[in-house]
Amino acid sequence: MDKMFMSKNGPAIAGAIIGVIGALLVKFGNPGNMGFCVACFTRDIAGAFGLHRAAVVQYLRPEIAGFIIGAFISALAFSEFRPRGGSSPMVRFALGFFAMIGALVFLGCPWRAYLRLAGGDFNAVAGIAGLVCGIGGVWFLCGGFSLGAARPTPKAAGFVMPLFAAAILVFLFVKPLFGPEGTGPIFFSEKGPGAAHAPILISLAAGLAVGWLAQRTRFCTIGAVRDLMIVKDAHLFKGILSFIIAALIVNVALGQFKPGFEGQPVAHTMHLWNFLGMLLSGLAFTLAGGCPGRMLIMSGEGDSDAGVFVLGMLIGAAFAHNFTAASSAAGIGPHGAAATIIGLVFCLAVGFAFKNKMA
Repeated sequence: MDKMFMSKNGPAIAGAIIGVIGALLVKFGNPGNMGFCVACFTRDIAGAFGLHRAAVVQYLRPEIAGFIIGAFISALAFSEFRPRGGSSPMVRFALGFFAMIGALVFLGCPWRAYLRLAGGDFNAVAGIAGLVCGIGGVWFLCGGFSLGAARPTPKAAGFVMPLFAAAILVFLFVKPLFGPEGTGPIFFSEKGPGAAHAPILISLAAGLAVGWLAQRTRFCTIGAVRDLMIVKDAHLFKGILSFIIAALIVNVALGQFKPGFEGQPVAHTMHLWNFLGMLLSGLAFTLAGGCPGRMLIMSGEGDSDAGVFVLGMLIGAAFAHNFTAASSAAGIGPHGAAATIIGLVFCLAVGFAFKNKMA
């Protein structure tokens, strides 16, 4: 079976399985068109830790912990656990920060953009168009862009993100209350998207399975489009197609496919900002080297640079809500436009600053 996953058809097989799981998680209780969303789920975790106080998006999503731990187990099992890091960590942190800003303006990561489309949310089209244009940042890569080479690190450094994932699960099950009148330090939404979730064990099992699959097949929604643009290789892109098709089939079968623009779950109809939000995210993901799901997987493999990017996303989610840059079903936040523009300027500056003019 592992040979099948590591074959040229591996990403397509993984994409189909992940698409089915994503649609089923909605049936089991996750928010609509949000079986998986690395951005939204990371935002919920930030809220659960009290990093922002938007009461409707606070929950320790076990899927995120499962991605990391599943990839960690897979990497250990196949001798691919190689702790490494040191490639412009602060820049990667900032890229993760602004990638999250863009994702929360759109209301979803690349995975959720495709799941929204598979659920009939046509607002996702503008976001996907922006994502593809953002991945056009491969122009920087073709010009020699590099954040520097990662170096091997002590094995203990590779355990940090898996341990962080394990801590998320401990807090989820224990639910400690240290604050006055039985509040915090972990917070859980009583209504809104944060209160909508599949049973913990189902979510965790789904996350572990996806973490394993994505680690073995190198499934990446950014790398898929990047490779298609640069070398005309559709090897990874087949994973995106099978992901959308499988989720669409399951959504239709379960009565979850509801086509249209209005009234879509956790989505807005401001198409310009759907486009620009994902333009920012796509550019940030491209410069960092992978989609947010891929970053979680790499952090489970021992890549500290990917872990720093994930932490940047976590803090970005907190800032997005604390500074009212995140969107809601009513539209973008009061400072969402400014935050998006600042993020685009920053990413472009990074692209030019780290571009090898001699390449």
